[in-house]
Amino acid sequence: MASPLDGLKKVGEAKLTVYFWDVYQSSLYSPTGDYKDDLLPMALNIDYLRDIDAEDLLESTKDEWQKLGINSSESAEWLLKLADIFPDIKKGDTLLLLVNDAQQSTFFYNNNPVGVIKDVDFGHSFLRIWVDKNASYPKVRNKLIGLTP
Repeated sequence: MASPLDGLKKVGEAKLTVYFWDVYQSSLYSPTGDYKDDLLPMALNIDYLRDIDAEDLLESTKDEWQKLGINSSESAEWLLKLADIFPDIKKGDTLLLLVNDAQQSTFFYNNNPVGVIKDVDFGHSFLRIWVDKNASYPKVRNKLIGLTP
């Protein structure tokens, strides 16, 4: 079976540590290995370094969208879809989002597809949590998009 990362090159990677807890190691991928906001396909891979309940993932996603000003009826609908997709995460699990050329978003949990969101605005809005200039963790953002090593 082909990997969702086939044909993609790593743009950057970063570890999120909150206080003294390592939360996850993330990597961003694009066709060229460069980050451009509208370059597709794009993938975000997250290797979790601690257990996180699906409910906490949803709440974090909602909070981050609110901070970024993504407060539409669309985001409420997306959260309902994500509730069916997000698993309870255990340390060592991987969650990957692949946004394809048609702007369709597919989630993979430990390399297995677990859900698709066809809304063309979803993938960009979800990725903004990590790559937006106003992202909550600017050091993580800068490493992910290749601005700092």
